[in-house]
Amino acid sequence: MPSSVLSCPRMLIAGLSGGSGKTLVALGIARAFSDNGLLVQTFKKGPDYVDAQWLSVASRSVTTNLDPFLFSSEVLKNVFWHRATGCDLALIEGNRGLYDGKDVFGTYSSAELAKFLQCPVLVVTDCTKVTRTMAAIILGLQVFDRDVDIRGIILNQTAGKRHQTILQRSIEQYTDVPVLGVLPRMDNNPIPERRMGLVSDFELDNDPLMGITFFVRQNIDLDSCLQVAQKAPVQEHVITPILKGSKVSQTVKIGVASDASLWFYYRENLEALSHAGAELIDFSLVQSMALPEDIDALYLGGGFPEIVASKLAANTALHQSIAQAINQGLPVYAESGGLVYLSTSLEEADETFPMVGIFPLTTKIFPKPQGHGYMESVVANPNPFFPLKTTLCGHEFHYSRSLDIEVIPSFVFQIKRGKGMTTGWDGILIKNCLASYIHTHALSLPQWAENFVAAAQLYQSYRKGGLPCPDIRL
Repeated sequence: MPSSVLSCPRMLIAGLSGGSGKTLVALGIARAFSDNGLLVQTFKKGPDYVDAQWLSVASRSVTTNLDPFLFSSEVLKNVFWHRATGCDLALIEGNRGLYDGKDVFGTYSSAELAKFLQCPVLVVTDCTKVTRTMAAIILGLQVFDRDVDIRGIILNQTAGKRHQTILQRSIEQYTDVPVLGVLPRMDNNPIPERRMGLVSDFELDNDPLMGITFFVRQNIDLDSCLQVAQKAPVQEHVITPILKGSKVSQTVKIGVASDASLWFYYRENLEALSHAGAELIDFSLVQSMALPEDIDALYLGGGFPEIVASKLAANTALHQSIAQAINQGLPVYAESGGLVYLSTSLEEADETFPMVGIFPLTTKIFPKPQGHGYMESVVANPNPFFPLKTTLCGHEFHYSRSLDIEVIPSFVFQIKRGKGMTTGWDGILIKNCLASYIHTHALSLPQWAENFVAAAQLYQSYRKGGLPCPDIRL
C-alpha cells in the first residue's frame, strides 16, 4: 500500500532534566490553545500515567503514551498519526532530560522521539542561580545532536527583571534559538507533587489549570509557539488500525476498578479488551458494595491505594464479594496497586489496613521507590493470560514491597530487567487470579487482550452452568 503524505502542527516540550517545569508548561499551552478553540491532541513520552491524565484534562482529549521501549517503531508512528491526524496541534510532553535514554547513546530518549516524528522541540530550563551559563547549556544542546530541531527556549524559575534580562541577552548573544517564554518563580506549585511526580487530579478539590493557563498566557509567546509547531514537516506513512483484526461483538463483561485508589489504565488496553469482545463495567473499590452483576473477569490496574487505605479497608462487603468470585475461578488481572489491594494487609507508617486477603502477604509502603523503571520478564509458569516463554516488556513504579515473600512457592514471571516482587521474580497466581508489579501495554502484547477475553468466556460458561471455573493455564 503506498504511503500517504501526512501533516499536523506538532511540537515536543522537553526539559534539561526531570523537574524542569515542562509539565506545567505543557499543561498551560494545551489548555490555552484548547480554550482558543483549537483541537489539541496531547501525548506523553514514556509510560507515565499521572502526567498523561493531567494532559488529558488540560487538552480535553484522551492523552496517548508514546513509548519507544514498549512499541516498535512502526507501531509508535502509526499510533501517533492515528491520533494526531485532523488535529490543530499535536503536543508531546517529553520525559527526563532531552537526551536522557536507557544508555550512553540516548536510546529511547525524547530527542530520539522528536527526530523520529520530525517534531520541533521547545526546551524548558530551570534557571535557578544561573545566568550566562544557560547560553552555554543551550549551545551544547544544539551541537550535541544537530538533527534535533530545537526551535525555542522557555526560561523557568527566573528571579526577577535583572535575572531575566541577563539570561535573555546571553542566549541571544551566543545562540540562534529564540526565547519564547520567561516564567517568574512561583510561590507555590499549583499542582503538588507526591514522591517523584504530580498528585492525581482525583486528589485536588480545586482545578489548578485556570491559574496555570493564565500564568502561561502572561509569560509565554503562544503565537510563536504555534508557528513553531506549524513548521513541522510532512511525513509519509500509511495509517492502519491501531488494533488488528475485526472487532468482536461483546460476549463477556469485565469489571474495571476505577476510582481514586486504582486508575492506571492505558487507553489502548481498554480499547483492546473491548475490541476482543468485552463489555467493560466500571466500579469503585471504595463505594461499590459488591462486584458488578454477572461479570466474567476483573481488571485491577495500578494507582495509589494507600491514599484511601482506610476507606478500602472499611469496605469489607466488597472484599467478600471479590474473594468469593475468585474462589469460584473468576479470572483477575492485577497490576501493582491491584496486587496491594489483593494482599492481606497494607502497612504505611504506623498503621495497618486489612485488604482483600487473596494473597498471604503484607504489603508495606516505603519512603523510597522499591521498583522504578522498565521491566523485561519471561513467562516461567503456566497462567491464564500468557503462554510459557512469552517475553513481557513493561515498567514498574512502586513504593510498596510485599513482605513475607517466602510463603510464595513459585512465581509466574522470571525477571530479566527490573525489581518485581523479589530478586529475579514477579507475579503470583492463585486459581485464575494473577497479580504482579509489571504494567503492560496492549500494543506491545497483542495476545494479552485476546487471552483475557478467552479466559472470561470460559469462566462465563461455567458460571452460567452454576459451576466453579477450573484453573485456566496456557
